[in-house]
Amino acid sequence: MKYQHNFNPSISDADVFNEIEKEKETIGYYNLVHQETSDFKKYAASVKQTNIVVIGIGGSTLGTYAIYKFLKHSKSLSKHLYFLETTDPIDIKSKVEAIDLDDTLFIVISKSGTTIETVSIFKYINSLVKCDKINTVVITENDSKLNSFAKTNYIKSFEIPKNVGGRFSVFSAVGLLPLAIVGIDIDELLRGTKEIHDSFFGVTHERAVYEKLIKKARFFVEYKNSFNINVVFSYSSRLEGFNKWYIQLWGESLGKVDINSTRQGLTPIGIIGPIDQHSFLQLIVEGKRDKTVTVIKVDDFDSDLNIPHIKLYGLEELDYIDGLKFSSLINSQADATIESINNLNDIPCDVITIDDVSERAIASLMYEYELLTSICAKFMYIDAYNQPGVESGKIILKNKLKN
Repeated sequence: MKYQHNFNPSISDADVFNEIEKEKETIGYYNLVHQETSDFKKYAASVKQTNIVVIGIGGSTLGTYAIYKFLKHSKSLSKHLYFLETTDPIDIKSKVEAIDLDDTLFIVISKSGTTIETVSIFKYINSLVKCDKINTVVITENDSKLNSFAKTNYIKSFEIPKNVGGRFSVFSAVGLLPLAIVGIDIDELLRGTKEIHDSFFGVTHERAVYEKLIKKARFFVEYKNSFNINVVFSYSSRLEGFNKWYIQLWGESLGKVDINSTRQGLTPIGIIGPIDQHSFLQLIVEGKRDKTVTVIKVDDFDSDLNIPHIKLYGLEELDYIDGLKFSSLINSQADATIESINNLNDIPCDVITIDDVSERAIASLMYEYELLTSICAKFMYIDAYNQPGVESGKIILKNKLKN
């Protein structure tokens, strides 16, 4: 007797973990936690320019921006990091006019080496200043046309491994090199990723990350038809970059057709507290029950800014806030939001509390979300690492521009 089927029962936690472990042999981002950083730090120490401009788009910039945005106000950085990532002419012109191009290092990042947006901006920069081995470095795949350009012009290049996808590349040269140049501790970044890696894969006895992520991913997938929208509610403006990175990671990885030709996807939304308490929270609380909420808090903001003891005539009833730290206020606002959601008993909600504003903290959060994305993909029977929907648009664009 022979038997064939084209359906897939829910995969077990153990099977998912085995699939992830097997995937480590071919998908490169998992193992970036173990890499050597001396080449990045050596090059960073040689950079004389004050301004560092990253030219790239999507996975080439979003992760780096997320880390820089989170850390820059708590670090004494001697260099300034800018991102040219859109073909919006107003954005390009306004940013370029604000930068001393003669005191700038340009970091050109494209995994394929032929990204139209990146090459277009790089061409424009070349019309303003001569880009050469003194003021330019390239990050790309070894066999790309961009790398050939770099070799022809004796420009230093760093490799993006072929098995590391763009949206998973922040802990490769893509993120580590520019961050090292501006003075962020990339070894601490990798320490944060390694702590999450070791907890998930059982290198250490504590496997809290495994338990948390498997449970969360299974819930997201098993209830995806009821709660298809995943809201990340970050209670710090410093996490605005993380929100943008998460949206790309989640959307481009999980919006796929599965092995049964069924369309899958979990819709990511990133909002900032307390700003969006006055807008999107209304939709969460009284709108359709199709959303999960993940609140992200920062325990220690590294700031003593407080509300001064100032009397405002007519507003005396609010004097109880006098002397309160703004960091305490924003965390109280987060707690109030969490409690208001939990009191409803019908909105799935979890809370992530970051210890402090540090390299280790933001890297741990981002690596954890990379793992969560991969786990969800396994439960959904999809490939997290391709993006055929995006590629089709690129092909259409190139054909339009050629004609």
